Amino acid sequence: MATAGRIDTHHHVVPPAYAAWLKKKGMEAGGLPIPNWSPDAAIALMDKLRVRTSILSVSTPGVHLGDDGEAREKAREVNEYAAEVVRKHPGRFGFFATLCLPDVTGSIDELNYAFDKLHADGVVLLANSRGIYLGDRVLDPLFDELNRRGAVVFVHPSHLYGLEPLKGMPPFVADFLLDTTRAAIRLGGSGTLDRCPNVKIILSHAGGFVPFAAYRIAAAASPKRDFADGMEQLKKFYFDIALSGTPAALPSLLTIARPDHVLFATDWPYASDAIAGMFTSMYEGYALSETQRVLIDRGNAEALFPRLEGGR
Repeated sequence: MATAGRIDTHHHVVPPAYAAWLKKKGMEAGGLPIPNWSPDAAIALMDKLRVRTSILSVSTPGVHLGDDGEAREKAREVNEYAAEVVRKHPGRFGFFATLCLPDVTGSIDELNYAFDKLHADGVVLLANSRGIYLGDRVLDPLFDELNRRGAVVFVHPSHLYGLEPLKGMPPFVADFLLDTTRAAIRLGGSGTLDRCPNVKIILSHAGGFVPFAAYRIAAAASPKRDFADGMEQLKKFYFDIALSGTPAALPSLLTIARPDHVLFATDWPYASDAIAGMFTSMYEGYALSETQRVLIDRGNAEALFPRLEGGR
C-alpha cells in the first residue's frame, strides 16, 4: 500500500550548469556518473511513485573541490537554481541549501542567505568535508547558527577522505554507509547533539550501519562514553529509507529509530527509475501498520516541514 501524497526527503537535484562543471573536472558521485535532471523528469517519477513533494538536495561531491571562492560561487548558483524550481512548481518541491564546508565562514553566510532570501527548508551537509567530520569542534559556529534557527540538516555520505576505493567496489556500495556511521558517532560523541538540541538531523540510507551496529557503537556515540546515553543520542537522529526500505534493513531501523523519526526517500536520480521503483516496491510489501506507513510516507516529514502539512 502507498499513502497518497508522499514526501521524498532524499531526492537529488542536478542543475545543468553544476553537472557541466563536475563533468569538466572529471568528477563522479561516489563512483556513479553525473545524471541528467529536469523538473519534468522528476515530476514524472514522483507521480509514478505517488510522491507529492520532493525535498531537493545536491549530492556528493558537493561544491567544495579545494577552492573556497569557487565553492562559495557554486553554492550560491545551485541554491538559486533549486529555489527557482521550488518557485515554479508550487507544492511539488522544497530544497536543502548547499553550503561550502570546510569553509565555515562561507557556509554561515550562505546559510543565512538561503534561509532569509531563498526560504530553504534546511541544509544538506556531507558526512565529511575534505576529512573534517560533522561533530568536529571547528564546525561549532555553524552548528550554533543551525541550532539558533532550529534547522533541519540532511546528512549525505561522501568519499572516505584520503582512502582510495577498492578496485571494483565504488564508494556508494559500502564506503558511503561507513561515512554516515562515522558522522553519526562523532555528532553524538562530541556533544554536538546535546549542545544543539534544536537541530533536527536526518541520516541518509537508514543511517548507514547505525541501526545494525547500534549496541556496539553506543558508548562511542555518547560524550560521557556511556552506553545508555549513547543509545539516547542515536535515537535523536531521523533516518530516511532511501535504498533501505527492505526486509533486511527495516527490522533493525524500526527497532532503533523512534516511530516519528523515519522518512520516505528514493535517492533519485542517482537511483534510476527502475532502482527507485524496486526499493519502493519492497518497502510497500513490508508489513507495517497503517499508522506506521502514513507516518513514514508523509506524517513525519510534515512535522519537520510544517509548510507541507496537508499537501500545501
